[in-house]
Amino acid sequence: MRPDAEAIAEQVFTALADPSRRAILAELASSGPATATDLAGRLPITRQAIAKHLTLLAEAGLVAAEHGERRRVRYRLQSGPMQIAQQFLAALARDWDSSLSALKHHLERNEGDDDER
Repeated sequence: MRPDAEAIAEQVFTALADPSRRAILAELASSGPATATDLAGRLPITRQAIAKHLTLLAEAGLVAAEHGERRRVRYRLQSGPMQIAQQFLAALARDWDSSLSALKHHLERNEGDDDER
């Protein structure tokens, strides 16, 4: 995996580590773009805390700020960084599958040796 992709995946995992940020992402996924005030009305999180979480989510590339009328900023999900994180996990899974498969093959091959002892 490219070093820049690994850095993006790390930012995504850091962002997803917090349950409040996961709740914000889930709300944006289910209801579409929203302002920090909208999200504060729907979630048990203060508007100030939501604003801080949205800043971190934006830095991770998971949301994008869209400036609208009357200086209102709406946040929209961005799928790119999440797809990179998924690719990172898929590569790890392939590595694990390969290692586990080799271990299984080794154990099956040596199983007969144990029976002879």
